[in-house]
Amino acid sequence: MPTIAELRQQAYKTLDFIRFRKRNYILTFGKLSPAAQGVLRDLAKFCRADRTTFHSDPRVHAALEGRREVWLRITQHLHLSSEELFALLGGATLIREPEDGDEDA
Repeated sequence: MPTIAELRQQAYKTLDFIRFRKRNYILTFGKLSPAAQGVLRDLAKFCRADRTTFHSDPRVHAALEGRREVWLRITQHLHLSSEELFALLGGATLIREPEDGDEDA
């Protein structure tokens, strides 16, 4: 069983990875060159950024949800902080100051 210190160390490594990945998303889409704007407009339409993904056929619905998930990932990396992205993974509680009584702090 990993110690709290080991879990915290892994959490920091994960946060560093998220920061690196977020930087790549911003470098790719953040400056909004004409090409990036065109790609984002196309992806917004294709991924149903602003409309429902419901379809009566469950297989079509699942495919549309998959597309939307891609759009959400891109926009999350452009608009959320690295810490907020990390929290979406459920890891925010691992990076905190140890409290009195914490083991392996």
